Amino acid sequence: MTTLYIIRHGETTGNDAGRFQGSTDCGLSERGYAQVERLGERCRDLPFEVLISSPLVRARETASAANRHHGLPMRIDADLAEMHCGDWEEKSWDELRAEYPDEMELWREKPWLFRSPGGESMQQVYDRVSRALQRICHEHRGQTVAIVSHGCAIRNALCFCHGKGIEGLNDIPWVRNTSISRVDQDDDGRFTVVFENDFEHVKDIVKL
Repeated sequence: MTTLYIIRHGETTGNDAGRFQGSTDCGLSERGYAQVERLGERCRDLPFEVLISSPLVRARETASAANRHHGLPMRIDADLAEMHCGDWEEKSWDELRAEYPDEMELWREKPWLFRSPGGESMQQVYDRVSRALQRICHEHRGQTVAIVSHGCAIRNALCFCHGKGIEGLNDIPWVRNTSISRVDQDDDGRFTVVFENDFEHVKDIVKL
């Protein structure tokens, strides 16, 4: 069996300001640094053997904290990056609702059909993160792997691991900053979501 611990990055300056980040590379907020400090202690006794992160700085900073008591080399995987959202990048949610009402309706109601102007489609995100999980499991069969990624990317990953096509995306809740989800893959390649969105370690310092 291969075990994946899928971790969302800590809160960022963009999260705190209510801006859509996507692939914009911003760092952690003050609250985010407090969250990843807690995450490091939460991960102390998790049996990580491999550490893989999105290339974005908020994910790498979070991965470093999760790795504090393990000392593993950090591998970077571009397929774990957040959705690239083109013209939506760095806009506030109020601006998006005013400027892109049709796209916002898809984002909320039919996210599997969503694509922002100049950005990736949701289908492309689903395809690349599912490809990444299968590749990671193949390369690290029988090991325990820590993966650090992003909200939309993780939502798609969990959708895939639950055995759902992208049309099932609305059945998958958003995960909180520094939350941990565990997914196991058996020897026949079947995924089982053991738990998801565990943010007990930061429940007093995470936005709900």
